[in-house]
Amino acid sequence: MTLPTRPQEPGAGNLVSAAMSNARTISIALLAGAALALGSCATLQRGPIGNAAVPQPAKAVDLNRYAGLWHEIGRYENGFERGCEGVTTQYTVRDDGLVGVLNTCRQGATTGPVKTSQGKAKVVEGSDNARLKVSFFGPFYIGDYWVLDHADDYSWSIVGEPSGRYLWLLSRTAQPSAQARDAILTRTRALGYDLTLIRPTQH
Repeated sequence: MTLPTRPQEPGAGNLVSAAMSNARTISIALLAGAALALGSCATLQRGPIGNAAVPQPAKAVDLNRYAGLWHEIGRYENGFERGCEGVTTQYTVRDDGLVGVLNTCRQGATTGPVKTSQGKAKVVEGSDNARLKVSFFGPFYIGDYWVLDHADDYSWSIVGEPSGRYLWLLSRTAQPSAQARDAILTRTRALGYDLTLIRPTQH
């Protein structure tokens, strides 16, 4: 015995199909809008090109020795660090093979309010740990982090990326000696960077 079925209202199928189609269209539009927004933000944050031919990293990186606290002593200015002083970065080697990243800065002055951002990085295969992709937005690894060179004792590091618009000069101490600072700048110039674009970081 079959139970009687309720007749479908005229046009109901079309309404359901239309609703599903609209939902798909809205989802696609939202994804496209998010991508466009991220792209626009990235464009607004970019500075001038300070190196038109960024070289590949000069040497391998031992992540366990690279881990720990770094002080930013200079950078190419960028939108996401605008007004930041007293900048530090803490790297930790995680059990899952990723590198934990904790950026800290003082907004406006060395005594200003603390601002932090947490992320993670994964090593680019075949790069001897010198090239990483960084994520501060969930599963999206969109930022390039290249350790272009570093001291043999890991007392300083020069970090860039392929476009030549971003540069970070890192030291294990907030106030490196004049000799150490000169060595970092000399090596940075040799890598092809315009030193006049470097914005010193106050500590």
